[in-house]
Amino acid sequence: MKILYVITGLGVGGAERVVTTVADRMVDAGHSVKIVYLVGNADVTPNSKDIEIIRLNLESFSRLFAAAKRLRNIILNYQPDVVHSHMFHSNILCRIVNSITPINKLICTVHNSNEGGQIRMFAYKLTNFLSDINTNVSEEATDSLVAKKAFKKSQISTVYNGIDTDYFKFDQVERDLLRNQFDINKDTKVLISIGSLSEQKDYPNLFRAVQKLANRQDYRFFIVGDGSLKDELHSLVNSMGLKDNITFLGVRRDIPSLLSMADIFVLPSAWEGFGLVVAEAMSCERIVVATDCGGVSEVVGSEGFLVDPSNSSLLAKTINKALSLNIEESHKIGINARKRIINIYSLDASVKSYLKLYN
Repeated sequence: MKILYVITGLGVGGAERVVTTVADRMVDAGHSVKIVYLVGNADVTPNSKDIEIIRLNLESFSRLFAAAKRLRNIILNYQPDVVHSHMFHSNILCRIVNSITPINKLICTVHNSNEGGQIRMFAYKLTNFLSDINTNVSEEATDSLVAKKAFKKSQISTVYNGIDTDYFKFDQVERDLLRNQFDINKDTKVLISIGSLSEQKDYPNLFRAVQKLANRQDYRFFIVGDGSLKDELHSLVNSMGLKDNITFLGVRRDIPSLLSMADIFVLPSAWEGFGLVVAEAMSCERIVVATDCGGVSEVVGSEGFLVDPSNSSLLAKTINKALSLNIEESHKIGINARKRIINIYSLDASVKSYLKLYN
């Protein structure tokens, strides 16, 4: 089978990791795969060297026609059995191309409960007839887009993101190595947040919570990621007097090692679709403190701590509770968290679900 994945970008993010990981699995299963991305740099890429990665350079609306023409030519030359697009701009672009040059099968996947305002929701509604199948990554996110009238209930279904639990697993050697590298003693708890430095992740909410932990000196906090709000968030940390508490690590490719170094993973997001990084942290047996948004509660279940979005006081109180857990309590929660991911959110289950749609 020939599969063409189309995604808005290949920056550091959950959707990007899902696409590249699933693409690798499809190649392992004997399928031919190409990935087309619209904008930016390819920071997240598949492992397989057999996957061709093509950039469309759709950097502005003025380049829409040229990008659509190039994508059309790629499809005509490659003749894919399935075109699987991910995220709003890619979904709409593929639908436009499908109206010009019929695609054998077009599957459009949404990765969030919030894909933008009314104009975007209307764009989805207006072009739904141009896709064969639509999916979202959690039941909550699916229901959210139905409520916004972007899709009818019959037009969209849920396929959970999958985690490679052989890759995302706790590693004591990496933990010791990184803690030594960052000069962290054995009595210091490490907290970590991973995600784009964007409005969605609501890092100001996290910073306000950290301010409320001023009486604790037994932890360090690391933030991994990059994004449009990088300079603003760095300045905010400085102005709030948190420079000694919070360390920005930028883009990193050793996420399982960083999660192993950490004791607690914190997700402060205002909205999510699935919360892939939450599942990755759970797969690494970490304690999770996350805002209850999108499909995060579906992922966490009872094996972590959930708080209301934008409630920094409750977030601080819950982080403090997680910091106060003893070794036995933390270990038990971590073990059960990994079991939950293996049983419900494995990569194998996700790949099987997509192959069923492809066929």
